[in-house]
Amino acid sequence: MTVSTQGLELRTGSRALRAAIELLSSMRFSISLLTVICIASVIGTVLKQQEPANNYVNQFGPFWAEVFGAVSLYSVYSAWWFLLILAFLVISTSLCIARNTPKILTDFKTYKENIRVQSLKAFGHRAQADLVESPEMAARRIGQMLVGGGWKVKLQQRGLSTGSGPDETGWMVAAKAGAANKFGYIAAHSAIVLVCLGGLLDGDLIVRAQMAFNGKTIYSGGGRIVDVKPEHRLSDSNPTFRGNLMVTEGTQSSTAVLNQGNGILVQDLPFAVELKKFIVEYYITGMPKLFASEIVIHDLETGEKILRRVEVNHPARHKGVEIYQSGFDDGGSRVKLKAVPMNAATKPFEIEGVIGGNSELSNGAEKLSVEFVGLRVINVENFAADTPSGVDVRKVDLRASLDARLGAANKAVTAKELRNVGPSITYKLRDGAGQAREFHNYMLPVSMGEGAPAFLMGVRDTPAEPFRYLRVPADEQGSSESFFRLKAALADFASRALAVERYARGAVDPNRPDLTAPLAASASRALTLFAGASTGAPPAKGAKPTGGLQAIAEFLETNVPEDERARASDVLIRILNGALFELTQLTRERAGLKPLAPTDTTQAFMTQAVLALSDAQAYPAPMVLQLTDFTQVQASVFQVARAPGKNIVYLGCTLLILGIFAMLYIRDRRLWVWLAPRKVNGLDLTSATLALSSNRKTMDGDREFEQLKSKLLGIKET
Repeated sequence: MTVSTQGLELRTGSRALRAAIELLSSMRFSISLLTVICIASVIGTVLKQQEPANNYVNQFGPFWAEVFGAVSLYSVYSAWWFLLILAFLVISTSLCIARNTPKILTDFKTYKENIRVQSLKAFGHRAQADLVESPEMAARRIGQMLVGGGWKVKLQQRGLSTGSGPDETGWMVAAKAGAANKFGYIAAHSAIVLVCLGGLLDGDLIVRAQMAFNGKTIYSGGGRIVDVKPEHRLSDSNPTFRGNLMVTEGTQSSTAVLNQGNGILVQDLPFAVELKKFIVEYYITGMPKLFASEIVIHDLETGEKILRRVEVNHPARHKGVEIYQSGFDDGGSRVKLKAVPMNAATKPFEIEGVIGGNSELSNGAEKLSVEFVGLRVINVENFAADTPSGVDVRKVDLRASLDARLGAANKAVTAKELRNVGPSITYKLRDGAGQAREFHNYMLPVSMGEGAPAFLMGVRDTPAEPFRYLRVPADEQGSSESFFRLKAALADFASRALAVERYARGAVDPNRPDLTAPLAASASRALTLFAGASTGAPPAKGAKPTGGLQAIAEFLETNVPEDERARASDVLIRILNGALFELTQLTRERAGLKPLAPTDTTQAFMTQAVLALSDAQAYPAPMVLQLTDFTQVQASVFQVARAPGKNIVYLGCTLLILGIFAMLYIRDRRLWVWLAPRKVNGLDLTSATLALSSNRKTMDGDREFEQLKSKLLGIKET
């Protein structure tokens, strides 16, 4: 039997109706629909679904974002046209199955023993031989041999009494094998129907039906979930849903959130999930390798408490609802920060907050709001030295070079030195106009290999930008206080003057007192420029200072001839470094600390301090918030789903695998052996004609035919 690509042909009805039914039930229409669904699925896989509208505007621009939104490309799998195509595919494929199944079943039952003898001559696999036995004995022998080889056999005797012609008197042996190939068609096409039905059942179809016929609407406001009105809630008897549930350690929740693009729907659950403990383990790279949640399921109907452990790919199940481990988040960790003003006139103070919350700050007349964005306890960075770009041909080891680039895909060509640099906090400072900058500060000083360990204080204006870091050197106590004392003293006119006096007195030879005044003037000018003060007086209140190394460079370009700038800059930088060292010693003396000894550690600290003081001129915030303490509270993110169509999809996948296997690897074969009496030189012989047909021409078929010729007719293989 050959499966037709044509559809059902009605004998009644209008011409348009007959044409529509024929098209709908045809295989070509089903394949076209399946192709469209595949293309839509590719779009849904490549393009992130159910993202906020602003994300698509930033990615595609306002025009194309609106165009793509109009055709529902941001929610492909729940779009009306996608569901309509799925429905048509189910109908079309079902009609194809209904049209071809009776033919397949009829063909499966028949042996086609009534085939004409003359028709056997048209087969490609055909052989003839004379047998020294009667036709009946030969037929029964051949039939038994075929049955032993796994064939299904039917014998037919033909003669004049049966109405056959004189040339068709004898025995016909009809056999068949591989009939399961035909069931592969039914299984594969049934699998498409089942998978589509399962997808429709577990998709948004039921939810959309409730919105259309049960008065449910999307909620796009804010506030607490418990305050959401009933028209935005779905009953716990909802037959199918898939939503997100976030539970903080020590709390419980019985409502899930179903994202709907421009809002949400709240799904009530027949139970509450309590998170006892969230467990996360990390690889040495800092990537999480295990999410696990120890939960208690509280049955709201019976009051039963059930202990469960949920891991990725190991969900918990209760009352038909699967609870999957989807991710983790901060559950409202409590943080304590020290606010260090960049303006020396203000004293440091402490702030406490909760991740996800905000606090109000005051910077004089300016009102600021700090938003606590995130707490990250583990930060793993790669501190391996950079691989040199040059290649020394005398040191090239070809074997080692090839080995480094071949083998496993995860083999790293360059060495890695991974190190956890400790906790960090991310926050935003928002001004009265609503403009915000994002900051990312590390709690502990980070050793960068060379130079003093430094506190990294990052800032960026928009989320699309990388963080720019201010590196504040840590003192011998592992604190940033020495740096900020130095910064405050640099902004104080009297402190600068005293540091200059000490520097000039200590740097000039006692035998040349006449050099003290010029050196003091140069040191005073260097410190004044570096501090961002254009005169000897303190900077005006509220004025934005311009200082640092950039101010010194501009001074040299303006006042020193070009051919003398290199020597002048070297002298001025040395004077600046000396004056800043005396200023540092002065601040330590006032703080009751021992003076710094002239060691390599001190040199590294001062070098980094000079760079940080210069960069701090461009720091865009009036204060730095340093994380001093925290109490981590973790939250587990679950995906809860009631998916009755899952088993249907599993059944469809099983049928699809079996169907494809049957169609590809099982050959449908038909075998006929015609045995007719024949006299040769007075001897009674039997003329045997063997013919074999197969649904595919393969080398296995040729080999099998040669074996059958030898086994049944005694014809030696060629």
